[in-house]
Amino acid sequence: MAKPIVAIVGRPNVGKSTLFNRIASSGGMVAIVEDRPGVTRDRLYRDAEWLNREFTLVDTGGIEFRDVTDSISQGVHLQAKLAIDEADVILFVVDAREGLVPVDEEVALVLRKTKKPVILISNKVEDFSSGYDVYDFYKLGLGEPVMVSAAHGKNIGDLLDMVIELLPDSSGDDNVDEDTVKIAVIGRPNVGKSSIVNSILGVERVIVSDIAGTTRDAIDTYFEQGDKKYLLIDTAGMRKKGKINEPTERYSVIRSLRAVDRSDVVLMVIDAVTGVIEQDKKIAGYAHEAGRAIVIVVNKWDLVEKDDKTVLRYTEDIREKLGFMQYAPVVFISALTRKRVPRVLELVDYVAEQHAMRISTSNLNELIQEAVLLNPPPSDKGKRLKILYGTQASVKPPTFILFVNDTELMHFSYLRYLENQLRSSFGFEGTPIRIVVRQRKED
Repeated sequence: MAKPIVAIVGRPNVGKSTLFNRIASSGGMVAIVEDRPGVTRDRLYRDAEWLNREFTLVDTGGIEFRDVTDSISQGVHLQAKLAIDEADVILFVVDAREGLVPVDEEVALVLRKTKKPVILISNKVEDFSSGYDVYDFYKLGLGEPVMVSAAHGKNIGDLLDMVIELLPDSSGDDNVDEDTVKIAVIGRPNVGKSSIVNSILGVERVIVSDIAGTTRDAIDTYFEQGDKKYLLIDTAGMRKKGKINEPTERYSVIRSLRAVDRSDVVLMVIDAVTGVIEQDKKIAGYAHEAGRAIVIVVNKWDLVEKDDKTVLRYTEDIREKLGFMQYAPVVFISALTRKRVPRVLELVDYVAEQHAMRISTSNLNELIQEAVLLNPPPSDKGKRLKILYGTQASVKPPTFILFVNDTELMHFSYLRYLENQLRSSFGFEGTPIRIVVRQRKED
């Protein structure tokens, strides 16, 4: 299920990024899903939790009302609309020091037309007893402004209480049965995502273009193959934040995040010509952290000059650069010629099964005992870690709970060792594994 999206919007230099960092600060009041070692991730978005409700926080960047002459952007209203199209709650930030300016009124006009929940935030109020002129902001027609100081963390808790009240019901938004495998196709612009979708479907159902970012929406396509049911989600390409020159590309990223959250399996598409670059790591990192099953699809393989070791070299390069995703199978295809495209769905079926695999408690504890005998747990100052027992708590992704005598003694390297033992014995290919360590007294 996709997490609700809370988008921070407003003109430049009103403190949107400061508010974003304040809410998403691991040292603040909001619990953040922390990065796993080796995962890089663009801080344009963060997963957060407040009062046991999870949501994705997005910093959309400054909305600037300027003339746009390129063929894709169609004026200032489209720019602002795309910023908030996929948001469930919108935080509209204005500057209390500077007061109301014409651009604020233009942004407010667009927001009022969306009919979505909007919280008007008067930022940079350092002293709540002083006479900041916030009453002009009532002219925006968005209700009473909430005074905060993002820089000093003042009134952020009350703001988040309001956000939680406005979030949509989390009972579910996907109208598909449990047997349907939901597949999100993600990657940078121009790596061939839409071409792959068309090749899998065998029909031109998604527009294919060489212009970066033409796939603005996440397009759902239901289809069946044999007795298997699938929901294929084509997403807008993600691009490195510093190179997003067109506002529409920045805001289309939000839809890609939602698509990953809705999916069971992610097809992470890599361009065979350019290979893995930094932005690929960030895109793959989001899917990894979200706990989705993953298949790495190397597209445009027909454009690469090959010898008998080319596949091996490419695979080693991917394993090195995407070190946190050693578990993901790699397939080399050409969407243009459809070579090895049928293999993609075969791998989707396989990793979906691995993603949902459950092992018995007895088998798990037998493996733990053998692993401990082969490689004794770490110790500190004469006290050795003891793993009392383990159990599998959930699937999608497979999540295990280990009860130990002292959680402080569990080192990351030993967790990695146990994960490798799990994979060696049971597979779990194509899916991340989560291991939670809890302390329990010995009998």
